[in-house]
Amino acid sequence: MIFSGIRRGSPALARLVNPRYLPVAVTIGLFLLAYIVAGARYTGIATVQVLCNLLIDNAFIIVSAVGMTFVILSGGIDLSVAAVIAFTSMLSAALLERASLSPAIVIPIVLMVGTTLGAGMGALIQYFKIPPFVATLAGMFLARGACFLISIEAIPITNPWYASVAQFQVPVPGGFVSPNVVVALVVLAVGMVILHYTSFGRTVYAIGGNEQSALLMGLPVARTKVLIYALNGFCSALAGVVYTLYVLSGYGLYANGYELDIISAVVIGGTPLIGGSGFLLGTFFGVLIQGLIQVVITFDGTLNSWWTRIVVGMLTLFFIVMQRWLHAQGQKVE
Repeated sequence: MIFSGIRRGSPALARLVNPRYLPVAVTIGLFLLAYIVAGARYTGIATVQVLCNLLIDNAFIIVSAVGMTFVILSGGIDLSVAAVIAFTSMLSAALLERASLSPAIVIPIVLMVGTTLGAGMGALIQYFKIPPFVATLAGMFLARGACFLISIEAIPITNPWYASVAQFQVPVPGGFVSPNVVVALVVLAVGMVILHYTSFGRTVYAIGGNEQSALLMGLPVARTKVLIYALNGFCSALAGVVYTLYVLSGYGLYANGYELDIISAVVIGGTPLIGGSGFLLGTFFGVLIQGLIQVVITFDGTLNSWWTRIVVGMLTLFFIVMQRWLHAQGQKVE
């Protein structure tokens, strides 16, 4: 009734509250509201540099969440992303410090390893009909275990190029960001172009909407599903490179549990777990909402950091319920 009534009225209003756009609009509105309230409550939050720090601290999550958005849009899931980030940090540190390889060689190697691992999981899912949860869970254990085959202790990175990039500041009006933020924003922009302006992106949406219909339409479902997980593996490895530049070391327990934060960021950004609809812009603001919660806890100084998990859990549940409600309303209209 709500959507049918609106569609009989203003077309612009109908477009604004279209179930496809409403979740991402709610996400952006929620971030802006939270930022305004936090800025009014805590002196210092409403500054350009705090916003820049929000991007600096969450650059690797933005990169990984871009790949995860493609996976969830197709109706899949990937639990291996955080383990791949940790494995990338360990492999990078080992190749740089123990094998004395140049970063120009190390970075392509770790990106290729992450992409290959992702493509392997995609092939298992597509050709052996293994559920994504199971295939990527195996990938998670494989990547996390491989970290400790390299070393059970953290490996500091002293490579001059890594150190200089980690300390470099990119000036922006009112503050600065790190090169990691530039990488994250470029990945986000490229992901948007791929998702909305290529046949690959349209096939991702079609698979998530109805895989059988996509097959009947003659779309390359098998190839696309393998490429989706390969793309996610590439993004996870790139997030690992970004994270390694952030912490300048490798360790097998890095990013432990972050796969759930990344999945939550995508869901809070308006992409339903069943796939078929969603936007990378929403994912970006989903990451920022999580980061803003941590910033508020830091500025408050009296709240336990576990409040981040509690609030993120409540927001994730809220968006899942909202998406189910919107889906039901859409079916009534049809």
